[in-house]
Amino acid sequence: MYELVKAGENTYYMDCPSKVGFYVKGSDAYMIDACSDESSARKARQILEANGWSLKKIFLTHSHADHIGGASFLQSRTGCGIFMAGTEREFCVNTLMELSMLFGSVPPKMTRNKFFMAPPSDTAPLEPQDLPEGLEIISLPGHSPSMSGYRTSDGVVFLADLLSSAATLEKYGISYTYDIGEYLLSLDKALELRAEKFVSAHAETLEDIGELAQLNRTCVLSALERVREFTREASSFEQILGRLFDSYGLKMDLGQYMLIGAALKAYLAYLCDLGEISPVTEGNMLRWVRA
Repeated sequence: MYELVKAGENTYYMDCPSKVGFYVKGSDAYMIDACSDESSARKARQILEANGWSLKKIFLTHSHADHIGGASFLQSRTGCGIFMAGTEREFCVNTLMELSMLFGSVPPKMTRNKFFMAPPSDTAPLEPQDLPEGLEIISLPGHSPSMSGYRTSDGVVFLADLLSSAATLEKYGISYTYDIGEYLLSLDKALELRAEKFVSAHAETLEDIGELAQLNRTCVLSALERVREFTREASSFEQILGRLFDSYGLKMDLGQYMLIGAALKAYLAYLCDLGEISPVTEGNMLRWVRA
């Protein structure tokens, strides 16, 4: 754990619960994501120093805390620039916004921990000229509003959180997703990519992602079918969420309520936009029902 793994001629990653990438040109290093917290960021810094690499820039794939938690520490120690494409950059500057979106309003103080809310960092909008030669950005929205992947010149593609591991899917059955339609399109896009290696933040590194991508798609389609079934009769969000937890054998706590609850809203929105379900009000209670 926390070992440096060589993935290509100039590309490496730190093997940890939320993998981070290193693209190296000479002694200049560019990180893809910034670790989950200060502790893991210190290990990344040790890797930089042990190899004589100077950290120039960090490119963040998306704004979830386990990908940006070490950004502020690394920036303070190295003076590196931090960049992110898309709308989520604001969530890195003001990390309470990320948690507020997840909760739906100002969140309880008990949720303001490193798992949900990273330290803020001075993150700039990513412009084409900010990328070093040989590093290409790939838009992969769906898991989050504007998630990005990266391709290096030696054929390594970093997929961020596009794919969950088979073990994770077997344990939970359902993953947090912001936009179901965009996520399915990003899966299609990833399957068209050609690479020597695909590095996922929370799954094994693979030369072929076809089987794992299909497993992730199957889990999304299974969740959609469950939501369809749970809206056969008019049901409130809380009723559907409870049935969803029961069907997957999950135990609810506040954190899981926020994550799976937010994902359920994405599924409800997707089915509503397809015209398959509709919101109805009965006795001042909003319910969802098959159209």
